Amino acid sequence: MTDQTRPRYQVIVLNGGSSSGKSGIARCLQAVLPGAWLTFGVDSLDAAMPASLRDGGEGLGIGADGSVSVGPEYRRLSDAWRLGVAAMVRAGARVVLDEVFLDGADGQQRWLRALDGLDVLWAGVRCAPETAAAREAARGDRVPGMARAQADVVHQGVRYDVEVDSTNARPLDCAHLIAQHVTP
Repeated sequence: MTDQTRPRYQVIVLNGGSSSGKSGIARCLQAVLPGAWLTFGVDSLDAAMPASLRDGGEGLGIGADGSVSVGPEYRRLSDAWRLGVAAMVRAGARVVLDEVFLDGADGQQRWLRALDGLDVLWAGVRCAPETAAAREAARGDRVPGMARAQADVVHQGVRYDVEVDSTNARPLDCAHLIAQHVTP
């Protein structure tokens, strides 16, 4: 990899609501960026959690209306997970994070602390609530209402280096827009 193609970032954080297209964009980024990039995200973390932390209380609670609550044990483990991802980056991995900042700017602050000293590109993935809701329904693996509820709130107070709108854009097109900011 030459200096001309060497990414100037070690981490790309994609933040957007459920069903906004982040996972597809992350896979496309792996295909279009030079070098090897790992992808992780909130779904990776959720899959790693024990079943006891996926039913509310101390863990992650998902209401019938799609609302999401985060308990103290889930928060503790997600903080440890963030530090683990940061350690992989410090050890030489490049990472694309597929995230949902349920509490907007506070979620970004937690990542800022974990990724302190690393070169991070912050990318907002926006999607019209009705489009995200239609994708959510088509997926069939989400509680109805989650996508619509998260579409705007995840961006409140968050600062980005680049934003894409996946409402009418293909994941590959969004990835190319983001990639323009990653390599010189």
